[in-house]
Amino acid sequence: MKKNVYAIALACLGLASFSAQAQDQRMAKGNDDAMLRGRSCATMDVLEAQMAADPSLAQRMADVERQTAAVLANPTTANRTGAVVTIPVVVHVLYNTTAQNVSDAMVQAQIDVLNKDYSKTNSDVSLTPTMFAGLAANTNVQFVLAKRTPTGAPTTGIIHKQTKTASWSTNDAVKNSKRGGDDAWDATKYLNIWVCNLGQGLLGYAQFPGGSPATDGVVVLYSSLPGGSAKPYDKGRTATHEVGHWLNLRHIWGDASCGNDLVSDTPTQQTSNYGCPAFPHVTCGNQGDMSMNYMDYTDDACMYMFSTGQASRMNALFAAGGARAGLVTSLGGVAPRMAIASLGTASEVAMYPNPASSVLNLTLPTTTAAKGWSVTVYDLQGHQMKQASYNGQGQVQVSQLPKGLYQMTLSDGQQTLRQRFEKQ
Repeated sequence: MKKNVYAIALACLGLASFSAQAQDQRMAKGNDDAMLRGRSCATMDVLEAQMAADPSLAQRMADVERQTAAVLANPTTANRTGAVVTIPVVVHVLYNTTAQNVSDAMVQAQIDVLNKDYSKTNSDVSLTPTMFAGLAANTNVQFVLAKRTPTGAPTTGIIHKQTKTASWSTNDAVKNSKRGGDDAWDATKYLNIWVCNLGQGLLGYAQFPGGSPATDGVVVLYSSLPGGSAKPYDKGRTATHEVGHWLNLRHIWGDASCGNDLVSDTPTQQTSNYGCPAFPHVTCGNQGDMSMNYMDYTDDACMYMFSTGQASRMNALFAAGGARAGLVTSLGGVAPRMAIASLGTASEVAMYPNPASSVLNLTLPTTTAAKGWSVTVYDLQGHQMKQASYNGQGQVQVSQLPKGLYQMTLSDGQQTLRQRFEKQ
């Protein structure tokens, strides 16, 4: 059915005629839903432009495919024993008008849709045809808005930035602060999602694993978020589709007539499906296209499953040496705050950045104890490493510590808290 796991690298080298110049010219006018004429994803067009600009990209993508094949050949590694990977997400909202400045509640609703779609807890998965019901998969991938910045400061994971740009193209200017956009956060620790007004009827695009960290992530039309105005693409499935690309999934038809999407359990199909096609729609000698797959082009209401093979392909990225393995240990989704667990107090302490290379900043509640706060650092074997006293707010110098994990104890003589941190 689906044959060559290295086909994508060859296919990328042989993409037809799209040029980087055409990318820059695309979307000269605003979108704002007026030009939507069916689902339109520019991921493969963007890939072609990136490969033209960076000849080494083909080799990096081939390396990703080799690693994927090696992981999938080892069932134990491929399954990761069912562990769930929770990916910290930073959402960059770029807006020119008030309508484009989507609310934090709308962004959270999008995260909720991603979590349901990627865990097979979406209510419409029950509509899956009997032929494919056994293939519908929980991917064991979840998403959470970032709770700390790359430097360790607290964050909501949502950035709102007003811009003079009325609509954006696929030339990645939206990802560059010098071009009016907003820079990506560390792509090894976060999923970057840019929400903006895309032009020329585009709903979104993504970058495959192996690309530049500066442009890594997903771009979606602001009105495609749940409750938006981009009907029938207003249920948040554009982000589901584009994040699938970011996690190394291809369009289900393989971007060719009866093409190869590099997944063995998805039927070969002739081309993309639109709207809400009746099942079965038979092409390429199959028993019916998997048109309800998130990687097809159907309406939001008519896509509601990933396959088991797609889930395995995504999870290969998180194995040791995988292109997205850094996300497994990312602290981006963990708030840099600690609750003091004594005397029944609900006071909180902020400690950042964590990991730290030279200084740990502490924001401490005012203490009534005469001696103020004492700070003691231990290694994980219990050996004391450093001690300092603070009253209110201060800093802990950690530059002299070897790299590794440590435990900090804070006490004012009445209440005590312990928290681990990482020296990098």
